[in-house]
Amino acid sequence: MHIYSFEKLETWQKARLFRKDIYILVKKFPKEEIFGLTSQIKRLASSIGDCLAEGSARITAKDKAHFITISYSSAIETINHIIGAHDLGYIDSEDYVSFRLKLDELTNKLNALRKPILK
Repeated sequence: MHIYSFEKLETWQKARLFRKDIYILVKKFPKEEIFGLTSQIKRLASSIGDCLAEGSARITAKDKAHFITISYSSAIETINHIIGAHDLGYIDSEDYVSFRLKLDELTNKLNALRKPILK
């Protein structure tokens, strides 16, 4: 079995674990949110790693950086939804802080990954 370049990225590995954690977290959300906030957060969390994978297959540095930027944008939008979930009482303060820290780490790694590609 071939290991693709994106699978070797620490950033992608962390995004993969983050997606799993999000899927576990949203099980706490009310059932009426299944097609709303729950669905949106799951899609965004998946998009972080998805864009890293897709970008790794692009040829130009500019194109690769573009997909890292989309991944970063998905992480930022996830922060917004985590804030909303906390405001609505769907997650407690402990989970809120934990997920914010995970997202801070991911966004920092995404920025670090993008910078050398653009040079």
